[in-house]
Amino acid sequence: MATDAARSRATHAPVSGSTTFAAALMIFGGAMAIFEGISAIAKDDVFLATRHYVFEFNLTGWGWIHLILGIVLVLTGCAVITGALWARYLGVFIASLGAIANFLWIPYYPLWALVLVIVNIFIVWALCHGMHQEAAPTPRPS
Repeated sequence: MATDAARSRATHAPVSGSTTFAAALMIFGGAMAIFEGISAIAKDDVFLATRHYVFEFNLTGWGWIHLILGIVLVLTGCAVITGALWARYLGVFIASLGAIANFLWIPYYPLWALVLVIVNIFIVWALCHGMHQEAAPTPRPS
Protein backbone atom coordinates (compact mmCIF):
# COMPACT_ATOMS: atom_id res chain seq x y z
CA MET A 1 0.00 0.00 0.00
CA ALA A 2 1.19 3.42 -0.87
CA THR A 3 1.30 6.05 1.79
CA ASP A 4 -0.30 9.43 1.39
CA ALA A 5 3.13 11.01 0.96
CA ALA A 6 4.03 8.62 -1.88
CA ARG A 7 0.68 9.17 -3.56
CA SER A 8 1.16 12.94 -3.28
CA ARG A 9 4.63 12.71 -4.84
CA ALA A 10 3.27 10.85 -7.85
CA THR A 11 0.95 13.69 -8.81
CA HIS A 12 2.92 16.66 -7.49
CA ALA A 13 6.60 16.10 -8.09
CA PRO A 14 9.10 18.71 -6.94
CA VAL A 15 9.58 21.54 -9.40
CA SER A 16 13.10 22.08 -10.73
CA GLY A 17 14.54 25.29 -12.09
CA SER A 18 13.97 24.27 -15.69
CA THR A 19 10.34 23.37 -14.94
CA THR A 20 9.83 26.78 -13.31
CA PHE A 21 11.46 28.36 -16.37
CA ALA A 22 9.06 26.41 -18.60
CA ALA A 23 6.07 27.58 -16.55
CA ALA A 24 7.18 31.21 -16.81
CA LEU A 25 7.66 30.84 -20.57
CA MET A 26 4.25 29.18 -20.85
CA ILE A 27 2.56 32.09 -19.11
CA PHE A 28 4.48 34.63 -21.22
CA GLY A 29 4.01 32.75 -24.51
CA GLY A 30 0.34 32.12 -23.75
CA ALA A 31 -0.24 35.81 -23.02
CA MET A 32 1.46 36.74 -26.30
CA ALA A 33 -0.70 34.19 -28.17
CA ILE A 34 -3.80 35.67 -26.53
CA PHE A 35 -2.82 39.15 -27.73
CA GLU A 36 -2.06 37.72 -31.17
CA GLY A 37 -5.48 36.07 -31.28
CA ILE A 38 -7.33 39.19 -30.15
CA SER A 39 -5.51 41.28 -32.76
CA ALA A 40 -6.38 38.81 -35.51
CA ILE A 41 -10.04 38.56 -34.44
CA ALA A 42 -10.29 42.35 -34.42
CA LYS A 43 -8.74 42.34 -37.93
CA ASP A 44 -6.02 44.73 -36.91
CA ASP A 45 -4.02 46.48 -39.63
CA VAL A 46 -0.66 45.14 -38.41
CA PHE A 47 -0.99 41.85 -40.30
CA LEU A 48 0.17 41.19 -43.85
CA ALA A 49 -2.29 39.89 -46.41
CA THR A 50 -0.28 37.20 -48.18
CA ARG A 51 -1.84 35.63 -51.24
CA HIS A 52 -1.44 32.07 -52.43
CA TYR A 53 -0.07 30.75 -49.14
CA VAL A 54 -0.38 26.98 -48.78
CA PHE A 55 -1.98 27.17 -45.33
CA GLU A 56 -4.33 30.03 -46.10
CA PHE A 57 -7.01 30.52 -43.45
CA ASN A 58 -9.28 33.37 -42.62
CA LEU A 59 -7.59 35.89 -40.31
CA THR A 60 -10.44 35.53 -37.83
CA GLY A 61 -10.04 31.73 -37.85
CA TRP A 62 -6.34 32.07 -37.06
CA GLY A 63 -7.24 34.51 -34.31
CA TRP A 64 -9.51 31.99 -32.60
CA ILE A 65 -6.87 29.27 -32.89
CA HIS A 66 -4.22 31.47 -31.24
CA LEU A 67 -6.63 32.76 -28.59
CA ILE A 68 -7.67 29.25 -27.51
CA LEU A 69 -4.09 27.93 -27.54
CA GLY A 70 -2.95 30.97 -25.54
CA ILE A 71 -5.61 30.56 -22.86
CA VAL A 72 -4.86 26.84 -22.47
CA LEU A 73 -1.11 27.55 -22.37
CA VAL A 74 -1.47 30.16 -19.59
CA LEU A 75 -3.71 27.89 -17.51
CA THR A 76 -1.38 24.94 -18.01
CA GLY A 77 1.63 27.10 -17.07
CA CYS A 78 -0.09 27.99 -13.79
CA ALA A 79 -0.68 24.28 -13.14
CA VAL A 80 2.96 23.46 -13.92
CA ILE A 81 4.07 25.88 -11.20
CA THR A 82 2.07 23.84 -8.67
CA GLY A 83 3.97 20.70 -9.74
CA ALA A 84 1.08 18.86 -11.38
CA LEU A 85 2.47 16.04 -13.50
CA TRP A 86 -0.46 16.06 -15.94
CA ALA A 87 0.24 19.75 -16.63
CA ARG A 88 3.75 18.95 -17.83
CA TYR A 89 2.50 16.46 -20.38
CA LEU A 90 -0.29 18.79 -21.47
CA GLY A 91 2.24 21.63 -21.63
CA VAL A 92 4.48 19.70 -24.00
CA PHE A 93 1.47 18.92 -26.21
CA ILE A 94 0.04 22.47 -26.22
CA ALA A 95 3.45 24.10 -26.73
CA SER A 96 4.07 21.78 -29.68
CA LEU A 97 0.72 22.79 -31.18
CA GLY A 98 1.61 26.43 -30.51
CA ALA A 99 4.94 26.05 -32.34
CA ILE A 100 3.18 24.52 -35.34
CA ALA A 101 0.44 27.18 -35.33
CA ASN A 102 2.99 29.98 -35.16
CA PHE A 103 5.06 28.38 -37.92
CA LEU A 104 1.97 28.43 -40.11
CA TRP A 105 1.33 32.04 -38.97
CA ILE A 106 4.70 33.30 -40.33
CA PRO A 107 3.25 34.96 -43.50
CA TYR A 108 0.91 37.12 -41.41
CA TYR A 109 3.41 38.48 -38.87
CA PRO A 110 6.89 36.99 -39.39
CA LEU A 111 8.85 38.39 -36.42
CA TRP A 112 6.14 37.75 -33.83
CA ALA A 113 5.55 34.25 -35.16
CA LEU A 114 9.24 33.32 -35.13
CA VAL A 115 9.68 34.57 -31.57
CA LEU A 116 6.71 32.49 -30.41
CA VAL A 117 7.98 29.42 -32.29
CA ILE A 118 11.27 29.75 -30.39
CA VAL A 119 9.46 30.32 -27.07
CA ASN A 120 7.32 27.22 -27.62
CA ILE A 121 10.36 25.10 -28.50
CA PHE A 122 12.07 26.28 -25.29
CA ILE A 123 8.93 25.34 -23.35
CA VAL A 124 9.02 21.80 -24.74
CA TRP A 125 12.74 21.51 -24.02
CA ALA A 126 12.47 22.88 -20.48
CA LEU A 127 9.52 20.66 -19.58
CA CYS A 128 11.21 17.54 -20.91
CA HIS A 129 14.55 18.46 -19.34
CA GLY A 130 12.86 19.14 -16.00
CA MET A 131 11.07 15.77 -16.06
CA HIS A 132 14.33 13.99 -16.85
CA GLN A 133 16.19 15.85 -14.12
CA GLU A 134 13.52 15.27 -11.48
CA ALA A 135 13.20 11.58 -12.36
CA ALA A 136 16.85 10.93 -11.54
CA PRO A 137 17.24 9.07 -8.27
CA THR A 138 18.65 11.08 -5.40
CA PRO A 139 21.17 9.39 -3.15
CA ARG A 140 19.94 8.62 0.35
CA PRO A 141 22.03 9.85 3.25
CA SER A 142 23.71 7.06 5.17
